[in-house]
Formats: sequence, structure tokens, C-alpha cells
Amino acid sequence: MARVLVGCCGWAVKGGKKAYFSRFPTIELQETFYRLPRLETARRWREEAPEGFVFCMKAWQAVSHPVSSPTWRKAGLKVGKEKQQRYGFLRPVKENFEAWDMSTEVAKALGARIVVVQTPPTMPADDQTFKNAVEFFRYAVSSGLIVGWEPRGKIAELRHVVSDICVKTNIIHVTDLLKSSPASESSTLYTRLHGLGKKEVNYSYKYTDEDLRRLAEKVSEFSVENAFVMFNNVHMADDAERFTKLLQLEGKC
Repeated sequence: MARVLVGCCGWAVKGGKKAYFSRFPTIELQETFYRLPRLETARRWREEAPEGFVFCMKAWQAVSHPVSSPTWRKAGLKVGKEKQQRYGFLRPVKENFEAWDMSTEVAKALGARIVVVQTPPTMPADDQTFKNAVEFFRYAVSSGLIVGWEPRGKIAELRHVVSDICVKTNIIHVTDLLKSSPASESSTLYTRLHGLGKKEVNYSYKYTDEDLRRLAEKVSEFSVENAFVMFNNVHMADDAERFTKLLQLEGKC
């Protein structure tokens, strides 16, 4: 039976990190997507965490999102004009490789288990982009980290393409398990839950007991060593705790 680790996408608990550590065994750091913390900060977080706590993190947006993305403006990042067209979309270029290396340094300082690359819905769904993704991810996994990929938009719908890229590069296909299963097999299951509804995300959604029972059933269908279940909605802390209690009652956690 898989080891199931349930957590939140971000420090979603009042009382700061200490309170979070007391309630969950894992986290997916979000601040690493916007701005990478200093290495000494990452090391301090690792030291503050209890033994056995598992860090995961989102990769810095420089590798996935173009400079024109509103997430760059939100982060207050500025890039010279000569490099603005080179960052993002997994282009296998020096700037993206350097951005990945910086993410890797933070991940290793944290002792992070998995680094999640989330690509935006604006990323082109064409052959050149797919070739770029293969080359980029092959470079990424050479860091020795487990890499997860959550494609958004049109690419996410092309499951045969996603599967091909994941298999060729030995990365994890990250999905919202209540909406779709991974397109490729892996020894690790990683799901990010963004709320249910007609759109790709519905952060205000609160999961019902029936939703959580269905989620537990889906997780149990996978023959994996570890399953990471990360809630990423407004009610993430409460939903994650409710899901953990359900797993405990069923002897699955």
C-alpha cells in the first residue's frame, strides 16, 4: 500500500510554520514559484521542520512562464530587454537552464523531494514546444531531483503528447486527480487539487465528504510507493485535515 502524504500548497495554517508542521507531514512551497528564497532561508526552514517532514516546491516561474506573464509582474521581477524573449515555455536555452539550476540549489537546501513545474495555458501546443520540453526535462532530471509537470491549457488535453514527454524524460505527470488521472505511470503519484467546477481551477470550492471519499478511492487505485495529495483551494487546510482523518479511519494513512 502506498504511503499517502497529505498537505497544502503553501503555509495555509494560522500560527505560521510551527503550526503547519504540527498538522501536516508535507508541503508544496508556492513562494519558490514567484521568487526563490535565499539559500540560507531554505536551510533554516529545513532546520525548523520536524524529522520526517517532506518539502516539495514549485519551480521558479522563469523556466515555465514568459516575462510577459502577470505572475512576473506580481513578483516584481525585472529582466533586460535582450533576455525577455528567452525565459519560459521550457525553452532549452542558457537562461532557462540557469533558472532551473537556481531552483535546484534551493530544492537541495530544503531537502525537497519533488519539484513541480507548472506550465501556463499560453504555452504553444506545437511540435517545437514538445521537442523543447523533452530537452529541458532531460536536463532537469539530471539534477537528481524528482520532477513533476503540471501542464495547463491545450497541452493538458493532449494526453498522448504528455505521456510521451513524461516517459521519455522520466518525470511525473501531475494532475488534479478528481478531474483526470496521470497520462503515464510512475512510482510516485502527485496530485494538486484546485476545486471542482467547469473551469480548470475553482479555488473557492470546498470539498464535500463524498468528494473526499471519491478521492481516497482514486488514490488507492494506484500501485505506487508514495502518493502526495496537495490541496490548493481557499479551504485547503480544513479539506486536507478532513481527508487525512478519512484515510486514517480507512487505514490508508
